[in-house]
Amino acid sequence: MPAVAASGDAPAEAVAGTGTETPALVTGLDEAADASASPADAARGHLAAHKGRYHIADPAKDLTALGAESHGGQETVRLQQKYRGVEVLGGQYVVRMEKKDGKRTVTGTSGRYYTELDLDTVEPKVTADKAVERAIGAVVNQLGAGKLTRPGQEKNPLTGSEQGLVVLPQGAGVLTRHITVEGVSGPADGTPVKQEVYVDAHSGFPLLQYSGLQTFGATAGATGAATEDAATADEAGTTAVPGAVQGTGVRYNGQTATLNLYKGADGLYQMIDYSKRAPETPFSGPMLVTYDARGREASSASGAWPTGIKTFSNTTPDFGADATNAGAVDAHWGAGKVYDFYKNHFGRKSLDGKDGYMYSLVGVVSNGRPYNNAFWDGQKMVYGQGGGDFRTFSADTDVVGHEMTHGVVQHSANLVYVGQSGAMNEALADYFGNAIDVEANGLDMADPDTALLGEDLCTTAAPRDCALRDLDDGATTQDDFIGVTMRGDNGGVHLNSTIFSGALWDIRQALGGELADQYVYRALSAYMTPLDGFTDGRNAVVAAATELGATKAQLGVVEQAFDDHGIVDGWERRLGVDSDTLIDDVNIYSTGVGAGGGRYAVSRSSVSGDEPFSVWAGRTDGRGTAQLVSENNGDYNVYADTDGKTVVWAQYTSSGVRIMARPVDGGLAEQIGASGTEAWGLSVDGDIVVFTQVNPSNGTQHVTWINMATGKTGLVDNGSGQFNTALPSVKDGVVAYAKLYPELVNGSFQYRLGVETYDTATGVKTLMPGDGATAKAIGQTTISDDGVFWLRDENVADGGKTSLERAATDGSNPVTLLPETSDDPVYGFELTSSDDAVTITSVPAATWWANATLPKLFQIAPDGKGGPVRVSCNRGDQVYPAADDGRRVLWIDGTTGSTDLVTRPRPAGKC
Repeated sequence: MPAVAASGDAPAEAVAGTGTETPALVTGLDEAADASASPADAARGHLAAHKGRYHIADPAKDLTALGAESHGGQETVRLQQKYRGVEVLGGQYVVRMEKKDGKRTVTGTSGRYYTELDLDTVEPKVTADKAVERAIGAVVNQLGAGKLTRPGQEKNPLTGSEQGLVVLPQGAGVLTRHITVEGVSGPADGTPVKQEVYVDAHSGFPLLQYSGLQTFGATAGATGAATEDAATADEAGTTAVPGAVQGTGVRYNGQTATLNLYKGADGLYQMIDYSKRAPETPFSGPMLVTYDARGREASSASGAWPTGIKTFSNTTPDFGADATNAGAVDAHWGAGKVYDFYKNHFGRKSLDGKDGYMYSLVGVVSNGRPYNNAFWDGQKMVYGQGGGDFRTFSADTDVVGHEMTHGVVQHSANLVYVGQSGAMNEALADYFGNAIDVEANGLDMADPDTALLGEDLCTTAAPRDCALRDLDDGATTQDDFIGVTMRGDNGGVHLNSTIFSGALWDIRQALGGELADQYVYRALSAYMTPLDGFTDGRNAVVAAATELGATKAQLGVVEQAFDDHGIVDGWERRLGVDSDTLIDDVNIYSTGVGAGGGRYAVSRSSVSGDEPFSVWAGRTDGRGTAQLVSENNGDYNVYADTDGKTVVWAQYTSSGVRIMARPVDGGLAEQIGASGTEAWGLSVDGDIVVFTQVNPSNGTQHVTWINMATGKTGLVDNGSGQFNTALPSVKDGVVAYAKLYPELVNGSFQYRLGVETYDTATGVKTLMPGDGATAKAIGQTTISDDGVFWLRDENVADGGKTSLERAATDGSNPVTLLPETSDDPVYGFELTSSDDAVTITSVPAATWWANATLPKLFQIAPDGKGGPVRVSCNRGDQVYPAADDGRRVLWIDGTTGSTDLVTRPRPAGKC
């Protein structure tokens, strides 16, 4: 932990903050505070009295109390930063104090308070309704996953609600409207969606989105042996609540467990646990309830309660096989173990620290099918119904502990579920979930399988084949950190979690559970704040161990564990790539890049990320300097493309989206079109520009074309609500696009999927050959001198495999270049081409997060000969490819942990 000198009355030891004058961590203090004031007022008084150290001008005005925890004389106060009355995302500061013998002292502080903010927070230009519309459009775009699917004509399953204004702490700050978008990912899918979207309040561009559902992960295995018998089952406490009784149930592993129940007036025994209440206060305190949500859609349980669900109940106190197979016994028993763990070891009263109720919903499905996952939605646990190779997700105690620990994290450090802070959120949930599993089931830490998570979920697979993660996998930042753009896994929250949790596991193995758990819990509850990264987490654990009296040898163990996993200052700078970087840290992740004729066009922000995106153009070989193409006008200029002669982009304003164009070699930018809603997927060739618009009310998409020479514009599908058109490309005046359309079959209309071309000069449309009845999804189109190429999916159950199709623009000479059933298939997601090669982004629809399941680029000759080869061997995201001349490809790469614009002149081949 690097120590720095602080200005003014320097503390014993401090770690400087990044982009702020306020220190990130202060330890070793012993300074008097007001013993008669409330903990929050005493904390703010301390900060006000030491402005030379903290640089917080008015703590009473700019810091609101989130809560104060007191335990054994220790007081922890969490304060939320507000800038001119608006909450700052992740702006949280913690003050730690001790109170005894009528005196109070401050022992340390930590967190993030942003001193460099300087922005206007007056009434934003973008209305709440417009922000909701833009947020829904952004989620539709991200969930579309690069394909047009069917049926696709039902009412848009997404809704949005405004949560208020929020300042994103990027540089001088960005004012946004926080929108929560909820629903399902699509009518044919049913996967629950809860996206937190931050929309720029002045231009309406969606700047950031991440999932508000904190899932255990995607499924990959599990079965485990029982290690505890009925004799050592849960011995529930007693309470004076009338009707509170004990019963039994059989867990998935065959163990008979004691269950705390409630006998209602109807004589039924319900899974309601009042045993955690003190006998002297039977009518207040914690309550643990397990609900029967079998057959209910997961989406109806995300941030809401399915209508009419009831608690699991039985006519006798001894629950039978139905409750076992439903996962109710394990869920109810496990919830009690979670409560006991946090109460007995840390004095924590329930997940929120205030003895709030703990709810579990068991047995949800996804579109009527098994939902092999579990999630914490901010207020309750939701477990998916098992099926096939998987049991209900409550079957493994570490899953129960993991998900409920997300609730503990939420009510303490509240680590934002994105990037490194999200990976730490997952890591802490894994660490404590595993610790709860070890204690509840009497596992041996020396057994290698004890480090597995989710190993007991499978019906047939062995633990190691089933487990989703392994805390003892030895992951390090240098060898295993996977750079992910915000496109996937919320920036790597599952992918990178074992780097941090592995260090914690090593500490637990070396020092024992009781000591290690105290260090980690204290770090979480009293040091960490929402936007902490790996090195902040290291500093927090080391500081917590020091505070709790760790010896020099014990501190050495803690620090060595983090060293061994590569969590040291500056580790991000040590990651290598095999590509040439054109622009590093462009501060974008979803607006793509365009290329052609030896030039590229891309959106970028300032280094701090607080500047609205502007469009820059440069040479694809890296020579010369990139030039600003759009005005730096306060609006967001995005989705840029170029054919080497003209740059086009979408300019997001408070009233609508302008389609802009400017010659590459100079000249004035001019507006050539507009969209009242969303506009993305821009492509230009010669005089023709194409893009996709979305109707937020029903989710339908429509391809628009513009002739810059004549000013003529049109929709390829006339904007009819019965059609969906998307994923356009253009060459020599011909537009290609994916199309969803109705066809009359035996007297009734059925929806078909295909690819169509539209000649902007003649208005002639040509549907490409292929049976529209068999295609389940159509991916990106692209046109070159060799014809039209597109991705086609006929089997949505094969993990995302697609075929690569080609035909002339008039539909002649169709050929399948890469069959979907190939022994070496691609999982097509995006597509781009030059006259010499076709490049595909391949993304397997995997059930786990790993480097092999991230987007990777493959290139193939236009005739398909030789098969696909890897463009780059970079470890991490490779997305939004843009083909230039020859075999050169540009893309946005996340390997280094930032979003960089990179290129290769030719494929790397095998990796």
